Amino acid sequence: MTKTLGLIGAGNIGSALARLAVAAGLNVVLSNSRGPESLADLVAELGPQARAATPAEAAEAGELVVATIPLSAYGRLPSAALSGKTVIDTMNHLPEYFGPIAELAEGELTSSELVQRHLTGARVVKAFNNVDSVRLSALARPAGAPDRSALPLAGDDIEAKAEASALLDVLGYDAVDIGALADSWRSEPGTPVYVQPYFPAQPTQEMSQEEAYRWYLETPGVAVPADRVRELADAAVRTAPGRA
Repeated sequence: MTKTLGLIGAGNIGSALARLAVAAGLNVVLSNSRGPESLADLVAELGPQARAATPAEAAEAGELVVATIPLSAYGRLPSAALSGKTVIDTMNHLPEYFGPIAELAEGELTSSELVQRHLTGARVVKAFNNVDSVRLSALARPAGAPDRSALPLAGDDIEAKAEASALLDVLGYDAVDIGALADSWRSEPGTPVYVQPYFPAQPTQEMSQEEAYRWYLETPGVAVPADRVRELADAAVRTAPGRA
């Protein structure tokens, strides 16, 4: 099992994964685009199992590496340092926030296939992309817990998917294999399994922006078991070419 998790990106999802990993007894090596010194507070919070580094150093140190940066910056992932590694891709194509990506415009590639094309020597697995960071932290449960949730994953390499599945298990989730990287769109924004199933309700239209944000932070998650995740992923219809 993975003992050291490398993280390229330390935003909401990256930080949540780092906390879950440390709680599970793993070592974490964190990195971002702003430099190791910008991660001092998070490293101090996480304790002696964590340290900050550059993206290339995190890639080299991690037995398994999570890429959790805006998809628009995928070209900055250190391809050479990630060669031979299993890389978990949490990134989503969100053109309304980060702008369109020309290679995805025709819908011939999924975003994870695009990442795999850049990381030629790595084994990319799509995971942790369909749940928000608050629920990701709150819903983690030990194996066998009756209210344990599942998350989908997709990839082309069987061994890499097994590594990713084992990491999900250690961090508190069952894994549902939804297919190859070409199928990873089934867990992307706009699909039935994306984010909403892990919420008990929706914020009301009467809420102010501040109230809606408080609701987002304070609303408890809902357990979504493996059979429900598979059902939702199977129900997805690809209606927006280039989005996934």
